[in-house]
Amino acid sequence: MPSASDISTTPKAVGKDILRSVTRVLSSWPALWFGFVLAHAWIILQAWVFEQQIFGDVNLYEWWVRNGMDVGWWPVFNYDWVYPIGALAPMAIPALFADSTHGYYWVWMGLVTAANAIAVLLLGRARPHGRAAVWFWLAFLVSLGPIWIGRLDGLLAPIILVALLVASRRPALAMTLATVGAWIKIAPGAVALALAATASNAKTFLRNVVLPGAAVCAVVVGVAFAGGGQDNVLDVFGEQGDRQLQVEAVAATPFTVARLWDSSVQVEYDDVIYTYEVLGEGADAVAQALDVALPVAAVLLAALTWWAARRRPDRVGDVLLLGAAAELLALIVFNKVGSPQFIAWIGPPMAAAIALGSRSQGTRRTWFLPALGTLLVARLTMELYPLRYGEFLGGWPLATTVGAVRNALLVALLVGAVIRLVQVVRSRQPVHSAD
Repeated sequence: MPSASDISTTPKAVGKDILRSVTRVLSSWPALWFGFVLAHAWIILQAWVFEQQIFGDVNLYEWWVRNGMDVGWWPVFNYDWVYPIGALAPMAIPALFADSTHGYYWVWMGLVTAANAIAVLLLGRARPHGRAAVWFWLAFLVSLGPIWIGRLDGLLAPIILVALLVASRRPALAMTLATVGAWIKIAPGAVALALAATASNAKTFLRNVVLPGAAVCAVVVGVAFAGGGQDNVLDVFGEQGDRQLQVEAVAATPFTVARLWDSSVQVEYDDVIYTYEVLGEGADAVAQALDVALPVAAVLLAALTWWAARRRPDRVGDVLLLGAAAELLALIVFNKVGSPQFIAWIGPPMAAAIALGSRSQGTRRTWFLPALGTLLVARLTMELYPLRYGEFLGGWPLATTVGAVRNALLVALLVGAVIRLVQVVRSRQPVHSAD
C-alpha cells in the first residue's frame, strides 16, 4: 500500500499544486497590474500604428474644444451638436494640459487609461471572482483593439462597469454614474433603465433612481442654460435622427452581403458626420424603421426586466445584469449607426457578472457562453476595424464575411439575454424576498 507521502507526489496531486500556485500568482495584485500595463501598452502602441483611423474622432474633440477656448464658439452653447453637452468635460481636459495635437492624443489616452485603472481596482476587489474578472476585462479590451481608447466610449465603458459593480449595494450611486455617463454619450442610459426596472418598490425607485438621476440632469441642464445653450441641449436626439444607415450597422448586413453579387448597392462617405452610409430607398426605409424600433426595444426590454425582478427578487442581481446587457446589446443591434467602438459597451456587464457571480451551475450557464461570445465579437470587430476596413468598404468577400459574422453574433447575444430573462421569469423555483 502506498504511503501518504507517495500519494501526495502523484502526477495528479502535483498538477493540482501547480495549478493552485499559478492561480495564486495570477490572482495577485502585482500580476493584475502587470497585465494591465502590458495590455494598455500594446493598445497604445496599436493606436499609434493606426493613428489616422484611431485618432480621427480625437482630432474633432480637440478642434471643438480649442475653437471654444480660442474664439468662444462652443458646441451646444452656440450651435447644435452630435453629442450630449457632458461630453465637453472630458474633451476639454487634454486641451488644458497639452498645446499640440500629439500632446492632446497622449493626455486623452492617459485620461482613458486612468479611468480604466479605477474600474480595474474596483473590479479586482469585487467578490467572489473579481480577480478572474479583471483578466476577462483585459482580454476583452485587447481583443477589441485600440479603437476604444481613441473614442469617448473608452471613458463610458469604465463608467458602465463601475455602475454595475456598485448597483446592488449602492444603487443611488450607480444611478448617478449612469446618468453622468448618459450626458457624455447615451449608452449608459441602458444601465439607468435596468436600475429603474429592478427597483423593488416605489420608495426605492424614488430614492435610488428618480432623485439621483434628476439631480444630475438638473445640474447639467442648469449649466447649459447658464451658458445660453438651452435651445440646443436636447438637439443631440435630432442630430441622430437625421443620420442614415451606417455601413457597419447590424441592420446594414443584408446590404453589405448583397454587394458580393449586386453592384447596385452603393456605399458613400458622408463628409458632414464623417461616416460611410448605405445608399438607396431600401436602406433609407431600414434607417427610418430603426428610429422607431430602437426606443420600442428599449422599453420592451425594460418591461421584461421589471417582470423578471418582480418574479424573482432573490435573483435581482442577475436580472439587473441581464437587463443591462440586453439593453446595451439592443442599442447596437437596433442602431442605424454601427461604429466599432460601440462594442466596448457590452464588455462591462460580462465582467461584472464574472466578478459578482456565484459558483452555481445556473450562474455559469447564464454567463459562460455569452462571455466567450463577447470576446469573439470584440476580436472580429478589431479585424473589421481597423485591420480590414478598406476591404470591407470595398466589398471584399473575407472582410464582408467578418462583418456579417460579427453582426450575427451580436444578434445571438441579444436573443440569448432575452431568452435567459424569460427563463428567470418562468422559473418555478420558490421566491424569497431579497431584503
